[in-house]
Amino acid sequence: MTSVSSTTSLLSSTYTSTTSTATSTSSSDIDWSGLIEEAVAAKLTKADTIELKITDNEATIAAYQELQTLLQDLADAANALRAPSGSSSTADNAFLNRAAYLSENGDVDASASAAATIEDGAATGSYDLTISQIAKSHKVAGGTMSSITDELGYDGVITLGTDAGTSSQITITSDMTLDEVAEAINAKTDASGVKASVLKVSDTDYRLILSGAETGNTLTAASVSGDDLLTGLGILDSGGFADELQAAQQAIFAIDGIEITRSGNDVDDAIDGITLHLYQQTPDDTSITLEIGTDLSTVKQAITTLVDAYNAYREFAFAQQQAPTGDEDDDSVLFGDGTLRNVNSGINSALTAMIGGDSMALLGLTFDENNALVLDEDTLDDALLNDADAVESLLTFSMTSSSAKLLMLARGTNLVDDVTLDITVDENGAVSSVGVDGNPDLFTISGTRIIGAEGTKYEGYTFVYAGSSSLSVDLSFQTGIAELLYNATDGVSDTSEGILETLIETLKDTNETLSTEVDDITERAETYRTNLTTRYAEYQAAIESAESMLEYLTTLIDTWNNS
Repeated sequence: MTSVSSTTSLLSSTYTSTTSTATSTSSSDIDWSGLIEEAVAAKLTKADTIELKITDNEATIAAYQELQTLLQDLADAANALRAPSGSSSTADNAFLNRAAYLSENGDVDASASAAATIEDGAATGSYDLTISQIAKSHKVAGGTMSSITDELGYDGVITLGTDAGTSSQITITSDMTLDEVAEAINAKTDASGVKASVLKVSDTDYRLILSGAETGNTLTAASVSGDDLLTGLGILDSGGFADELQAAQQAIFAIDGIEITRSGNDVDDAIDGITLHLYQQTPDDTSITLEIGTDLSTVKQAITTLVDAYNAYREFAFAQQQAPTGDEDDDSVLFGDGTLRNVNSGINSALTAMIGGDSMALLGLTFDENNALVLDEDTLDDALLNDADAVESLLTFSMTSSSAKLLMLARGTNLVDDVTLDITVDENGAVSSVGVDGNPDLFTISGTRIIGAEGTKYEGYTFVYAGSSSLSVDLSFQTGIAELLYNATDGVSDTSEGILETLIETLKDTNETLSTEVDDITERAETYRTNLTTRYAEYQAAIESAESMLEYLTTLIDTWNNS
């Protein structure tokens, strides 16, 4: 009996220890969710790294897009001042905007006597203008009518017109009033060239007024059938018009002493590209000087726009060039960026270029301590007023040809040196080849056009030759500051095929690839989560089953010990 008691005591002691150990590893003490999330997070670490790269790329894309916009604004501003080539670009050339400047010669009020509207690109020049007579409309009045609303009682058809060949028949009925007769006449003005109105002289005196729709034309009037309305209204008498208020007369003026006559006071065919507006006669022994020149206010505005565009770009570039601080608001996304560095270099070279001995100082432009442009308007105004040609030469691209028969239609972005084109024509007078220093492959021929070959420095350049015999033509080029600035910015910022657009699209493609990789990693991690959840659930079930069995055995042993 003693031996049995010892064995029972040993079993009880041993199992008590086992129970204690099992309790410390109970399934309820294990953070299954934490274990799963920790394992899944380890799988997602690479995805997190990739997403940080995507975020960095997105920041770079946004910075490139802002840079692209600022550079395009600068390119557009430079384009207005570089004398862009091609007829389609004429409207963009600030130096082709024209203005008329009037000055008095003698005791005459120029602005009260005349004005001029100038088309962009019109030839500049000076003209001496005198005005001998202003064009006037023919005007006649009818007799006194006591009322504007009483029926006139006339039936018939009349014809109104002018000696310019316009005329129209107008039907009048007996129930029409004086006002309605005027309305009927005005309904046919486009065809007849005659306008009508009713003049109230007093409460009992109303008169029909006929006038030419155009100046310089004499009125014609006749009754066709029915009552003689025109005589009844006092428009006609036995000798013609009863009361002529104003005779028709044409404008008579002289340009540089050559007398010209026109039917109207707005003359658009005397000088090509210029419409003269004649207001009043100039006194004897006086004249008006009409100066057609560059619209200096447009050029000044274009220069101001250029300064503003550059400074907006410079402020952005300056912020991007600061060393990163690590702050969330850090703007230096493009710090150390090679494209931005190259653009800065090109723009600086353009703005600091010396052109024919002049620099941007001629325009009153200087740099401040942050390389922003500062404009001295007084200096600019003085340059525009006293030496506008020098301003244009400093800014624009220009070509000088030894032959007036060779003209440039378009130019490329490459800077080319002075060159001699050896033009050969065939027996029919057509251009057959163009050589430069014996090389015939730098240009191709299309009719009269000489086109720079693709891949050469002359690509983008197009000339037209109007000659019919072989000729060597010397060409010299001068590239102004605005041209240099345009070339430094447009190719980078062009939204279709510019350098920045290529970089932006490349980064977008990269981000699409990275996003796909993140999706794949995330999908695999979710699959891993599902599998791990299933596996841990099996572990938990097994542990719970073991705990249940342990509890059963413990109860059974306790029962044995107590029996």
